Amino acid sequence: MDDHRNDPDAASALALAGELRVVSGKLIRRLREQASLGDLTWTQLRVVSRLEREGPATVSALARAEGMRPQSMGETIAALKAAGLVNGSPDPTDGRQTVLSLTAACIDAVKAGRAAREDWLFHAIRSKLAAAEQKDLSAAVELLKRLVEP
Repeated sequence: MDDHRNDPDAASALALAGELRVVSGKLIRRLREQASLGDLTWTQLRVVSRLEREGPATVSALARAEGMRPQSMGETIAALKAAGLVNGSPDPTDGRQTVLSLTAACIDAVKAGRAAREDWLFHAIRSKLAAAEQKDLSAAVELLKRLVEP
């Protein structure tokens, strides 16, 4: 970081990076407050999100994707099953394994949570930003998309 002190552009970019990290963290926390699936752990939320995004999977596939041991993922899945969020069916290609998927109740909760977060954000944008600022925000979103592209 010492290299940035003599370069005003680099120092400015570094300050911007810090501000962006802080404000994005606050935004994420505010969005999480709007709707949740209850008292799920971070790992449980990631598994639900992965199953919702990528579809059914086995415990071992989920464990690999999350960088966990299958035994640990098994514990996570057991908790999700107990909460009525995940169910399993025999793998059609390998009867020794179970294919896990989200329950209808979980899918409904995920959709409701997403809608609640979008509704909160919509109202915040409409009530706190003038039309010109909304256009600025739109441009900023395009820039943020470029930042997160691989």
